[in-house]
Amino acid sequence: MLSLRGIIRFVTPPVWVALTVMLVLVSCAKVPMTGRSQLNLIPSSEMLSMSESQYGDFLKQNKISNDKAATEQVHRVGNHIKDAVVSYMDSQGMGARIKDYKWEMNLVESKEVNAWCMPGGKVVVYTGILPVTKTDAGLAVVLGHEIGHAIAQHGSERMTEGLVAQMGGVALGEALKKRPAQTQQLWMQAFGVGAQYGALLPFSRLQESEADKIGLVLMAKAGYDPNEAVSFWQRMHSSAGEKPPELMSTHPSDERRIADIKKEIPEAMKYYKK
Repeated sequence: MLSLRGIIRFVTPPVWVALTVMLVLVSCAKVPMTGRSQLNLIPSSEMLSMSESQYGDFLKQNKISNDKAATEQVHRVGNHIKDAVVSYMDSQGMGARIKDYKWEMNLVESKEVNAWCMPGGKVVVYTGILPVTKTDAGLAVVLGHEIGHAIAQHGSERMTEGLVAQMGGVALGEALKKRPAQTQQLWMQAFGVGAQYGALLPFSRLQESEADKIGLVLMAKAGYDPNEAVSFWQRMHSSAGEKPPELMSTHPSDERRIADIKKEIPEAMKYYKK
């Protein structure tokens, strides 16, 4: 992820004036559960509108699974995680952050071992990940993690970085008008739509770790044992084959991720009720 100093290098003086004003307005934004201050210059209304459009386009271009049992599992587990999100955010006085979410969950036919969540609760699970998730609890690990990215607004951070670095800080709406193809590519990268391991990955190590932490709490509140996250990532490690070293990837290594998750489980267990 670009640091603030790194972003400044790309910004022209007029844009920097506007950026400074916006920074003041967003300086109090915090990531749920971690409290990290985050840089997010894109209004939520714009993100939700684009999410609605991009999600609809994606579903038109890809095949929704007709596997009834698997689809029911995605809906069942996804709705449990959604309810946990609403409960947690309301309890923390952050309900306004998700009040305009229009949740939708779909299972898409693909060999890709992946899932993602756009702003507004727009979720896609690929059939290729189901042999690794295996159980409802395994799927809850994935959905908790991906929805964790969404409520932490990690994708908005990525879009902010991309708009500043590649387009000089132009607003999202203006970018869509002037450079629609480039803006759409930024969106796909920001939310991991079609991203493959070893390519340009959507989230930094810090954001990945935050999503792991948030996901553990969400799955626990939804009634799934957080300890299942360890088993899931062990299966991912076994199924993934050769991967690049951690320093060549923005994702934590599987070994590091599992170790970090084990440290977070005691806190997540405070929310767990069978």
